[in-house]
Amino acid sequence: MGTLNFLLSAMSKAFVSSRIFNANMTWIAIIILTLGALLFWELRVCEGAHLGRGFVVWLYDLTAKRYDGIKGFDFDWEKRILGEPITDILMSLADARILDVGAGTGRLSRALMPQLNFKGAVISLEPSLEMLNLGRQLTNSDRSLWLSAYAVPLPFDEDTFDLVASLEVLEFTPDPEATLRELIRVLMPGGWLIVSNRVGWEAKWILGRSHPRDKFGAFLERNGLQSVRLNPWQVDYDLAWARKPLTTLH
Repeated sequence: MGTLNFLLSAMSKAFVSSRIFNANMTWIAIIILTLGALLFWELRVCEGAHLGRGFVVWLYDLTAKRYDGIKGFDFDWEKRILGEPITDILMSLADARILDVGAGTGRLSRALMPQLNFKGAVISLEPSLEMLNLGRQLTNSDRSLWLSAYAVPLPFDEDTFDLVASLEVLEFTPDPEATLRELIRVLMPGGWLIVSNRVGWEAKWILGRSHPRDKFGAFLERNGLQSVRLNPWQVDYDLAWARKPLTTLH
């Protein structure tokens, strides 16, 4: 009997230990899966936006050479959707000055330089040095200039540019409204602003950085812009055109 009781006791303890071990492993698995999902969300959906702008730049440095392929750019389409309309509205300006904030590999400059009627210059601002170096190679023109800088603060005086663009950028900055105010600050009175708004199903998960499609126009107007026009642009983005008033009330 003593031996039997000993065996039963040992089996009972082993069973309890096994249950505790299994429960602990279950919680560990849940934690690992949760952390994996959060990491996927932050890197894939938010592109590191909540981890600081330095982390975002580091990610772009890593992916610079694959960036155009990841985005699936069609530059014939870019020329029609971006290059031609911008050329049309700036055609009367022989020395139009354009600023592209968060220029990436130079999609805006590459859409504009082939336009026969575009006579202006594009300053492309990009904080990722790998993206900047690649963009400079792809936009080899004496009218395409590159600078390394963040969007806030912009290294320019107010009322400097005839057109300011920032595409697929706002939602990845620490403070989208502060970024927007900087874009407007350097825009000349009467000048045009072109910005994108993330509208795909993932947009709402970029916490605190995105605006619903039906509220983005009001967001631009609240910051003093006029003639706001929103158009579907890509699967995940709308494209907004807006104008800075000729006179600003203080």
